Amino acid sequence: MRLLLDENLPKRLKEDFKLHEVFTVRDMGWNGKKNGALMQLLIENNFDALLTFDKNLQYQQNFVKYSISVIVLSAPLNSYSVLTKLSNNILCF
Repeated sequence: MRLLLDENLPKRLKEDFKLHEVFTVRDMGWNGKKNGALMQLLIENNFDALLTFDKNLQYQQNFVKYSISVIVLSAPLNSYSVLTKLSNNILCF
């Protein structure tokens, strides 16, 4: 699976998905891209899913028109020590 970590996630989270091809927004040179443009880039570059901490994304985008899965990590903090605990749940996706 080809995954993209949004710029609001710690890049170290990549380590949790060793069996997948994982990139950060920074890796791809897509820093600062608006959500709609980012979703289009995901499709054009054959990504399977976007992992994000942006809980408002669902209100900003019409996901029906995209073939990309979006996984919103819900936690009190977006630190690696907190988010790594959610990684096993994502791996079941």
